[in-house]
Amino acid sequence: MRRVIAAAAVVIMSAALVACMPAKSGGGGVDAARMAKADADNADWMSYGRTYSEQRFSPLTTVNQANAGQLGLAWSAQFDTDRGQEATPLIVDGVLYTTTAWSKVYAFNAKSGAPLWSYDPHVDGQRGFSACCDVVNRGVAAWGGKVFVGALDGRLIALDAKTGKEAWSVQTTDKSKPYTITGAPRVIKGKVLIGQGGAEYGVRGYLSAYDAETGKLAWRFYMTPNPEGKPDGAASDKVMAEKGAATWSDGAWKHSGGGGTPWDAMAYDPELDIMYVGVGNGSPWNHLKRSGGKGDNLFLSSIVALKPDTGEYVWHYQTTPGESWDYTATQHIMLADLTIDGAPRKVLMQAPKNGFFYVIDRATGKLISAKPYIAQNWAEGVDPTTGRPIEKPGIRYEKNPALMIPAPYGGHNWQPMAYDPQEGLVYIPAMEVPFGYGDDGQFTYRDGAWNTGINTLLSALPDDKAQVNAMKAMLHGRLIAWDPVAQKVRWTVDHPFFWNAGVLATGGGLVFQGSAEGKFAAYSAKDGHLVWSYDAGNGVIAAPATYEIDGEQYIAVMVGYGGAAPLAANVFLGNQPRKMGRLLVFKIGGKGTIAPYPKAPDTGVDLTAAASTGDATRGFALYHQNCSVCHGPNVSGQYLPDLKRSMMVQTPENFRSVVIEGARKDRGMISFATFFGPSQAEDIRAYILKEAKGAGPPPPANKPPVSVGK
Repeated sequence: MRRVIAAAAVVIMSAALVACMPAKSGGGGVDAARMAKADADNADWMSYGRTYSEQRFSPLTTVNQANAGQLGLAWSAQFDTDRGQEATPLIVDGVLYTTTAWSKVYAFNAKSGAPLWSYDPHVDGQRGFSACCDVVNRGVAAWGGKVFVGALDGRLIALDAKTGKEAWSVQTTDKSKPYTITGAPRVIKGKVLIGQGGAEYGVRGYLSAYDAETGKLAWRFYMTPNPEGKPDGAASDKVMAEKGAATWSDGAWKHSGGGGTPWDAMAYDPELDIMYVGVGNGSPWNHLKRSGGKGDNLFLSSIVALKPDTGEYVWHYQTTPGESWDYTATQHIMLADLTIDGAPRKVLMQAPKNGFFYVIDRATGKLISAKPYIAQNWAEGVDPTTGRPIEKPGIRYEKNPALMIPAPYGGHNWQPMAYDPQEGLVYIPAMEVPFGYGDDGQFTYRDGAWNTGINTLLSALPDDKAQVNAMKAMLHGRLIAWDPVAQKVRWTVDHPFFWNAGVLATGGGLVFQGSAEGKFAAYSAKDGHLVWSYDAGNGVIAAPATYEIDGEQYIAVMVGYGGAAPLAANVFLGNQPRKMGRLLVFKIGGKGTIAPYPKAPDTGVDLTAAASTGDATRGFALYHQNCSVCHGPNVSGQYLPDLKRSMMVQTPENFRSVVIEGARKDRGMISFATFFGPSQAEDIRAYILKEAKGAGPPPPANKPPVSVGK
């Protein structure tokens, strides 16, 4: 404790001294005084978005447009997992902290790359089934000599920053329910804030605050009403009674909890003493099933402002009232001071999934402006007076399917943006992807399964390869430089694949971003021209961080392809074999080398001679209802085991051992015996064999989705 107090005293005396502090052997000595001066601390990256404003802008200029071509590898590390890598490293007092898939934590000497310690929370592999979008983790928080990580199984864990030894651990969720944690915690005023995911599986979302020293729960704020209609004894009780509960009607949310999981975005304004959290989608997605098609369903798809000491409600802004398309508002929230109409404004900015870029007064929650940052077809615009979207007819698919853009992937997903105050631009990793929504007329809530309430057969691909290629041509990924005052695009960089990476902006006039095809690049912050690139050998989706030690600037990025799109739609992204995750760190004149990834062995099995007694037509419907989320539409997924080339599909016995008996449950492939029986498993196998033999999906014969009882 004395060291923490001493460190705080140094910060108070001189922010400049902090910025010049030499690298230390240990770290985590972050506190309120130090975070308040984080903007002046060029050397460190102490919080997920670098500062409480979450701008992901570093004023460092050592690496700039004139010398970025001299960037080389300073050091690297390889991890023991080939799943997606989404973390932004923290760098505190010369130590780099990062996380990998399955919630593992690592600490390195930030200058040399020497490993200092690692921590494995030993998450049960079965929890992988409840992770909608891969078993990823986005990073840690640091405070008071500790490092905090949210584990996939719902634990919040405090580690000693020097040794990696567990200081305390608390279960933040009901373990019997399919909650997960993939987001990075934040620490505000000595309280560790953490949300969770799991809305698709039927959970009720909330934000929790825990004492950083002891792990004791300080407060909790629920994002949906209590389905039993009673108070929770939580910070949200008052506003739920006054505002929230009346916006919900009878429907499946009474079984599911309504969703609203706050799984990623947070920011904090120390001057106003207000924290901001983004809230996720409804459960089920379909508003008609969830709440009878009635009500705004607060606080789904909202930005909620709270007091960090108590969780007291301040204001909210709902980006998508009556959310029905998985249009979350959990995307990156950032704070900035902008001059708008000649007057200074303290604003909050967000580009959520729904395709509109919002500029909001962060003191009051009042809308300043909202304009589409990508092509979208669901709303005419946003009413500047009410702040509500002006919806187009037919988009709620009550009677007929609707082809919508954005897709559930969003115009922008979790991949962080960056804001450059020098250029006045926000850099958005954006996507344009269409998706067909249709009402599931036979929807029945299934405990523990995906519950969207939409017709999953609409996600099936056509037989015709030309049609599939035409669909691919509709998908766009791009880096957009967005002027938040003028609300327009300044420049764009197109990417081959739509699922692109998080962003870093620097005082050197550079924007760093990776890509799914494995390029890590620096672009001009002013006009987007390519300044430098590096072949990472593996897809990049994480956002970089930068720091300074002994006068040298370093850029660090986690490398490893994964996440929602690679799991569910690899047919559109090209074949991306799984490769071990890596951490790459660059500096000017770096001479480091790293071995290329070995060529992936061909372990596929020829299934042309395999046969099944199952009904492939029924299997087609069952597959898209139960399996396509992870294994892709029409068995197109190749990031997880390619079922069209799997020995588990060779015989009915092999397939049954996995799908019904749970032989691979430790890898996240749990038994589906709860949802269907052996005969239906054989129907699914028959459909997979048809796909494996190149016959394409059997026609559904205009049949609705089948029931999944045994």
